Amino acid sequence: MEGMVLERFLADEAATARLGEDLAMALRAGDAIALKGDLGAGKSTLARALIRALADDANLEVPSPTFTLVQSYETRVPVHHFDLYRLSAPDELDELGLDDALSQGAALIEWPERAGDRLPANALWVDLAEHGEGRVARLSGQGPVFERVARSLAMRDFLASARRGEASRRHFVGDASARSYEIVSLPGEAPRVLMNSPRLVLGPPVRDGKPYAVIAHTAQSVAAFVAIDKALLANGVS
Repeated sequence: MEGMVLERFLADEAATARLGEDLAMALRAGDAIALKGDLGAGKSTLARALIRALADDANLEVPSPTFTLVQSYETRVPVHHFDLYRLSAPDELDELGLDDALSQGAALIEWPERAGDRLPANALWVDLAEHGEGRVARLSGQGPVFERVARSLAMRDFLASARRGEASRRHFVGDASARSYEIVSLPGEAPRVLMNSPRLVLGPPVRDGKPYAVIAHTAQSVAAFVAIDKALLANGVS
């Protein structure tokens, strides 16, 4: 079953790189991203941007794993970059250590069709194809990884609505709530903090015999955050 589908038009190489950043912001250990596309479709550009965003290093050298078949990076979420073009049979994935890679971090897999049925059922598939002067990225999947990526793309749309659609995104330390934070940057501007505050489903006050804290950070709309922002600004904090 294909699951749900999202499409993004990528006008140029910079847009492809931004999609790589958007995927990186959603990535967690255990996730598999299957990256499809013909030669020259932009797979390397997307993979390089994703890995550099995870490493928070725009100049990190990211060689193609065409001959090594797999390249590993000790990034915020350890990521293992597979290129299966030279794979003779799906069983060779055992020697490459795909299962171990997913137990330790995330896997980015080029030429995933050569893996047969060995990829996780909840893998996110990203299919890049030429479209006019640019490309179309078709993202399909199901489960938590697809939901996180869809949320990340919605955050990019939010940035675009604030005239910051071309900003770079980097992970920023979070807190104990369900929220997450990023640093978004544009040349010539001070960096800004982007907060992702998903709607919470509150549980019972006691769970598994232990208290379940329900405090002010369970606000269900932006109004509470705006009120706090105004209070801080009124006291000289911005």
